[in-house]
Formats: sequence, C-alpha cells, structure tokens
Amino acid sequence: MSRFKVLRWLTRFTPSRVTITWRERLRSGGGALVGIALTGALAHRLLGGDPAIPYLIAPMGASAVLLFGVPASPLAQPWSIIGGNLVSATVGVTAALWIHDPVAAAAVAVAVAIVAMFTLRCVHPPSGAVALTAVLGGPAVHALGYEFVFLPVALQSFLLLGGALVYHAATGHRYPHAARRPSVSGPVRAQAGFTRADLEAVLRDRDEMLDIDTDDLEAVLQDAEIRAYARSFGELTCADVMSPNVVSIAPTTTVGEARSLLKRHDVKALPVVDADRQVKGIVTRADLADDGRERHPLRLVLHAISRLLRPHAESGQHVATLMTTHVLTVANTTPIVELVRIFAGRGHHHVPVVDHEHRLAGIITQADLISGLYREAKTPQQAPA
Repeated sequence: MSRFKVLRWLTRFTPSRVTITWRERLRSGGGALVGIALTGALAHRLLGGDPAIPYLIAPMGASAVLLFGVPASPLAQPWSIIGGNLVSATVGVTAALWIHDPVAAAAVAVAVAIVAMFTLRCVHPPSGAVALTAVLGGPAVHALGYEFVFLPVALQSFLLLGGALVYHAATGHRYPHAARRPSVSGPVRAQAGFTRADLEAVLRDRDEMLDIDTDDLEAVLQDAEIRAYARSFGELTCADVMSPNVVSIAPTTTVGEARSLLKRHDVKALPVVDADRQVKGIVTRADLADDGRERHPLRLVLHAISRLLRPHAESGQHVATLMTTHVLTVANTTPIVELVRIFAGRGHHHVPVVDHEHRLAGIITQADLISGLYREAKTPQQAPA
C-alpha cells in the first residue's frame, strides 16, 4: 500500500466538520439536561423510590443524544426509540433467561435486536445497549425478568420522548421530524435533473442505511442544484426581468372596472394595493370570469338567473370580496433562479415584486422568467480573473 493511500485511509479517522451553530449546540445540550432530569425525577416518583427498579438506565443517555442532538435523524423518531427499546429489551431478557454464558447471551441479544429493529423499521442505536443491559445488568435487572421491558425501559422511553416533544415545541423546533417538501416535483423535476426514482435506485445500489431521511436528502440535493444554477446565471435578480409598469387596482375597484383593465392592457392578473402601494391581494382573469366560479350545472343556472334579475349587481361588486388575499411576493433583489421554485413547484403564473419598503415595484410572469434566462444564457460569460 502506497504512502498516499495510507494517508488517505488515516484521514477517515479525523472528525467531520460541524456546521451546527453554537445556538443549536446549546439548545441540544439544554434539551438533554431537561429530558434526562425530568425522566429520572418522574420515574423515581412514579415508582415510589423502589430500589429494585433503576429509575435511569444508561441507554437513556444515548437516546437523549439522538432525540435532542440530531432530532431530524430517522434513528431519533418516536417509533425508533419506543419500538427499538422495547424490542431490544424483550430480546435481551429472553437471551439472559435461555443462554447461561453472559458473553454469548450478550452477543446473541445485540445481534438479534439489530435484525429485529431492521425488520420492524425501528432502528435506534441506543437500543443495542438496552439489550446488553438486560443481559449484563446484574442480579437486580435479572430479578425483574420481563418486567424490565416495561419498568424501567418502556416507562423511561415514553418519559424521555414526552420531554423531547415538549422541549422541541417550546424552542420552536419541529419534532417528530417532518421532511421538507421538494421545491420542484413532477414532470418539471424530471426534466430539470435527477428524479426521486433515480435517488431511490442509487440508495438501493449502496445497500446500506444512511442516517438521513430520503425526502431530506432529495431536498438538500435540490438546493445544491439551485445554487449551481445561481452561479450559472450570475447576479440576475427579479428587478432585471420584471415588468415595472404594472397595472394595479385598489380594493374598492369594481369587478366591471377590473375586467375592463384586464382587457385594455391585455394582462392576466391585477395586483390589489392600498394607498401606500402595499400588496393586499391579487385578482386574475379566472377570478373575474363570468363562469370562473360557477362550475356546477345547478350553480350555472342560478348564476344566470341572478344575472338576469340583477344585471349590474356583479359588475358593481368590489374586487376585495373575491381577490386572493394570501399573495406570494418576491423582493426585487431576489435571485431569478429562486423563481424556478415558485413557478415550477407551486404552479404560480405571475408573482408581484416589492421593493425594500414592501411597496409594489413590478410583476413577473412565466414569460418574463423565460425571457430573462434566455438573455442571460446568450450573454458571454467573463472568465474569472
């Protein structure tokens, strides 16, 4: 083996770079402090201080590392800790009862526990220590028999999990972990790069468990793609491609006036702004179409009768009564590549652009985005100095 290969092999033993902020590190440590303290105190109180039952077993410390340190890990989810600990405790007690050699019993217990956790999809590394504790815990643990599965393992596992749920909620962290939805999906995603099927095929080929949820991995790779696209298109922002002469209306504008503006300016959407040009809503041709809101046959008939009886009632209605109030806006400094997420991933066709004071500055359509990307792609890129 060459010296280079030896050095490269040795570098695998060096610690990986930590990208977690100090705030998150302290939050994790604080969670473990609270979780272990509450688990021990409540278990001691619920068990009445019974000296025959340990009110804190060592594997709970390892579980706390996962639940509070890496709560996004698939190994730290509720079913992992509960299922993993209970299965491993059961296996460990069984091995201790049937195999008299402690070393052989310990080896069998951990091995069977691993296979069982994989089978039940509840892999939780600290559960291996639970199986080992059931075998090597001494006379006090052995005297409990299968009661060890429920007291203390199940009790402490539920208490620690409950502490994690409360602590994460109180500190603004999502737990159980909910994987982020992909920014771009479906046919558009397939055309843009790798697909979910590609990712799953690669993971199957690796034939090993990665400590990251597949949805999270997909989201991370998509974000990396977006950053790569951003480099390709330089500093192009929404201000460079938006239509600045946007036609806007007030909430008190009537439906009839809004229809006239859409037709006169040949646009498909009208941002609704207040006196300070703050975006309060948006109306589209679909919102204002005669049949846009009346798709059911019975409603079509009732709507037609209403139009005959009150021909001018609807046209005099204010747009504030039918506009979309939850409007997605982008800043004029937003990189243009970010619009790919919005148009392709969320199905939007037009997005209002606001300035640093959140006032309407323009609007971007899908055509504007395509035109901007095309112009930038045609522009010769200068080589870095």
